[in-house]
Amino acid sequence: MQRPPAQAGPAQPHSATLIGSVQRAMRLLECVAGHEHGAPAKQLARETGLALPTAYHLLRTLVHEGYLHRDKGLFFLGEAAERLSSSGAQQKRRSAVADTLAHWRDSIGVPVYYAMYQDGEIEVRCVSDSPGCPAVEEWADFRETGHAHAIGRCLLSQLDEDARRDHLDRYPVQALTPYTVRDSQALLRRLERTRRMEPVVERQEYALGTVCAAIPITVGATAATMAISLPLHQADRLLPAARRLQAEAGRHLGSLAIAISI
Repeated sequence: MQRPPAQAGPAQPHSATLIGSVQRAMRLLECVAGHEHGAPAKQLARETGLALPTAYHLLRTLVHEGYLHRDKGLFFLGEAAERLSSSGAQQKRRSAVADTLAHWRDSIGVPVYYAMYQDGEIEVRCVSDSPGCPAVEEWADFRETGHAHAIGRCLLSQLDEDARRDHLDRYPVQALTPYTVRDSQALLRRLERTRRMEPVVERQEYALGTVCAAIPITVGATAATMAISLPLHQADRLLPAARRLQAEAGRHLGSLAIAISI
């Protein structure tokens, strides 16, 4: 009895699936990146082990696509390659901020938020929480409800009066819970009374059963904040945890200042 043919397993990657021209182009890019003052095609071909005609063809293609540019016979990294490098650096900064927030989340035992005010909008850039330290559910858009949560009020407190009024004209005060500030004038009075570098505290104004605190981080003209939240039954932990976060953030202000650009 003839056995049925064995079924082929999943295809395994092997050298035949690799595109040699891409590999060679990448070697050229890496080689050019190692020459700050540029390098001629002959030198690049020699250092990458490529035949000179092959190197010329790939270099012309890379120049055409913007990954290299040629000046007086020398090849340099082009704008497209620099954009890749910039994106990589930005991702590295984002990762560093996420790691820092995760460290504070675990050491203080609270979810940690990082936000900034940019182009007239409240932008929550990073939230670090865990099953044991869950973040507040964003049931109403944070950008539109800055009057009701500690993050928004901390950011608004760092703006001048005109910028505050502009924001409130675009996003009017509205009651989210029975504890929410009732009108823009009451909110503006609160903001005026906010002491510089003092934590901004909010109790059940955004979400029932939740209390929040935010600390200001101002670098130049950019307003930013880090915040924490806790369930109402742990409200006694709020200010001590916020003070600890503020002390920790103060020790890392340099790296946070760089991270403002993420």
